Amino acid sequence: MGNVKVGRDPRVRMWAPACQAVALLLGPYAEVVLHDPDTDRVLEIWNPMSSRGPGDPSLLGELDELDPSAQDVYGPYEKLLADGRRLSSVSAVLRDAQDRPSVVLCVNLDRTPLEQAAAVLSAFGAPTVQRPEPLFEQDWSERIQQVIGAYVRETGRPVERLTRQDRLAVLGRLEEAGVFAVRRAAPVVAGALRVSRSTVYGLMAELRASSAKD
Repeated sequence: MGNVKVGRDPRVRMWAPACQAVALLLGPYAEVVLHDPDTDRVLEIWNPMSSRGPGDPSLLGELDELDPSAQDVYGPYEKLLADGRRLSSVSAVLRDAQDRPSVVLCVNLDRTPLEQAAAVLSAFGAPTVQRPEPLFEQDWSERIQQVIGAYVRETGRPVERLTRQDRLAVLGRLEEAGVFAVRRAAPVVAGALRVSRSTVYGLMAELRASSAKD
């Protein structure tokens, strides 16, 4: 990180605390550079990401050609390093008391850790392949979760807010899936629907009576 030494340019002494604060906050992923707009040279640099240093050409171009509507702040725009890293950069023209450009402050943020984090997160959300049903045919508890979960997603209502008709519809699907052929299924269904076993038995009796009439 660049250090302010005695005898350095007064503009560096003025802006160094702010530059160092940004570099400390975002480091080691941010390069902070002060440029001299008059000489088009680097005044000072913190967390350098390349071999350039104070006195090297800035290659900023002409300030007069910049868009005045930006009000002296430009970016974020993309830059590339020679090693392929992508940077998000912001440049700000800092003016003196006479409203003349005094220095140009540039912050270059290395996007590599952000892109790596995004890749990890997107991998979690990657599409899944169709599940191998033969592995789940005998897993009736898994089937209960699947049927109820699918209904909740379709209706957009959580289990606690399912109406009596909703529960009858869910139990109908579970009946079609053969879940209730398993002796221990009713307590598991009751737990998944967050109702009592007696409620499940009552609704199943109602459902089967209705089916018998049809």
